[in-house]
Amino acid sequence: MTDTIVVKIGSSSLTSDEGGINRERIAFFAHELAALHEAGYQVLLVTSGAIAAGFKKIGYHTRPKLVHEKQAAAAVGQALLMQAYQEAFASYGNNGGIGVAQILLTRADFSNRKRIQNALMTIEELLHRRMLPIVNENDTVATDELKFSENDTLSALVGNLVKAKRLIILTDMDGLYTEDPRKNPNAVRYDRVEQISDDILRVAGGAGSAVGTGGMRSKIEAARIAMRGGVPVFIGRVVEPGDLNLAVSGIGKGTYFETSQHNLTTKKQWLGFHSMPQGRIFVDQGAERALLEGGKSLLPAGIRTIEGDFHPGDVVEVYNEQQQSLGRGVVNYAAWQVQAVAGLSTEEVRRRVEVTRIEVIHRDEWVTLRS
Repeated sequence: MTDTIVVKIGSSSLTSDEGGINRERIAFFAHELAALHEAGYQVLLVTSGAIAAGFKKIGYHTRPKLVHEKQAAAAVGQALLMQAYQEAFASYGNNGGIGVAQILLTRADFSNRKRIQNALMTIEELLHRRMLPIVNENDTVATDELKFSENDTLSALVGNLVKAKRLIILTDMDGLYTEDPRKNPNAVRYDRVEQISDDILRVAGGAGSAVGTGGMRSKIEAARIAMRGGVPVFIGRVVEPGDLNLAVSGIGKGTYFETSQHNLTTKKQWLGFHSMPQGRIFVDQGAERALLEGGKSLLPAGIRTIEGDFHPGDVVEVYNEQQQSLGRGVVNYAAWQVQAVAGLSTEEVRRRVEVTRIEVIHRDEWVTLRS
């Protein structure tokens, strides 16, 4: 089977500071992507840049802040961005260049199993036809509370969806460092990361953090999602001809996030990364060990408390005593039932409530998200 490579490029790499498309950069990345395509890979690009490409054309002097203004700018910018990609790829390959296709997705598309399956079938057909799909968030309809973060998360979800050989997330930094190398010249780069620990997340910083570099936190979070789905990740720079091929080959200018996980089934991918949790369940240490280490189901005895109003068949997120997310599962109880039997033995549960299964979450309906 032909290997699929997913490459994510951010808006700062594709547009100018004043707004509009940087065609020189588009041409450079097209050359890099075309080289992979011509080497036989199935290449899928996740791009940002629609708002940045369109706001000047629509008449805004600076990048807009209001939702409807950003959506209008994106509507203009999407067309300009795709036109630029079409022109850039026209000189590569045979029969008039490498053909490109636009796919616009939202988080809601991923949460709907039928819609995301249809999207996957479309992508697979395009790749089979040797087209280069270009995926972006549908900014004209996405709402702020459901938007992806700089398309990093989108690229991870797409990588898992197509079972990519590797996800390449490009940034202005040549990987993850122990500290910001622009402030501390003695900072050391991580060449390989096999597990995204809390220490790694702290190094990456948070939104607006002085420690975070170039939105590195969102990229590390995306790497965690991809790794959990069995997809290894590269985060780094591609600035010279041939750099993208080096990144794919394992010797690029950046940090490699390797994984021993196997690709999740489509059902568990949906459960872990696309579903919309309707509540939270907080468990004790015993239940945490049973879920993470023992491969066991979640029983009422290990539950401390809950949040939210959920019903049997809904997806809920499970947290430990430190309020760290452990994973997600399909719940067999209504919220009031879980609250009524939390901490009780199986025998006592049977006396108090009527449920089809004693397990609050069965292990077959569970996916672990904690590293």
